[in-house]
Amino acid sequence: STWMDFKEGIIYGQIIRPLSQVGIYVPGGTAAYPSSVLMNGIPAKVAGVERIVMVSPASKKCINPYVLVAADRIGINEIYRVGGAQAVAALAFGTESIPKVDKIVGPGNIFVAMAKRALYGHVDIDMVAGPSEVLVIADETANPKYVAADLLSQAEHDVMASSILVTTSLEVAQQVKTEIERQMEYLERKEIIEKSLKNFGAIIVVN
Repeated sequence: STWMDFKEGIIYGQIIRPLSQVGIYVPGGTAAYPSSVLMNGIPAKVAGVERIVMVSPASKKCINPYVLVAADRIGINEIYRVGGAQAVAALAFGTESIPKVDKIVGPGNIFVAMAKRALYGHVDIDMVAGPSEVLVIADETANPKYVAADLLSQAEHDVMASSILVTTSLEVAQQVKTEIERQMEYLERKEIIEKSLKNFGAIIVVN
């Protein structure tokens, strides 16, 4: 919290105040995540940020309706239909239509992540996030259905996502592999999951 003290003619302390303008990047190309709106928008609202600018790429010429509803529910009404590295650059430097912001937050694909990394210093960022990765450590008591679901939930994010299981049980490893194949058949993003698991997934059995 903000505090101030005076001692022997010296004033010292700290003042905490919100940023004036923050940009939120919300994925919307191969998949849409309304949760990204809430996870980044709510803290900005609570902090008292004056202007929140949201950018999100369009799928089928429009932003995902669930993303728009999430933005509306928390009071974000300045939204631009743009994505990728160019959206990050627009927020960092400003354009004729998109304002320059103090900080850019939110996840994205590798191009978004690298753009944020390259522009850090010109603009503040939350972190270099993505592609998604998860490491599950399991013993013989693990539920193969839950483990498979955890791995799939990350693999579906991006073809470059990495989902890895390390287990002490050969039986669990085999059951998880079978369960992944079974659950994957019901998922819309099966093609992305298959590429992700083939190139960056692994099940490792250790002693």
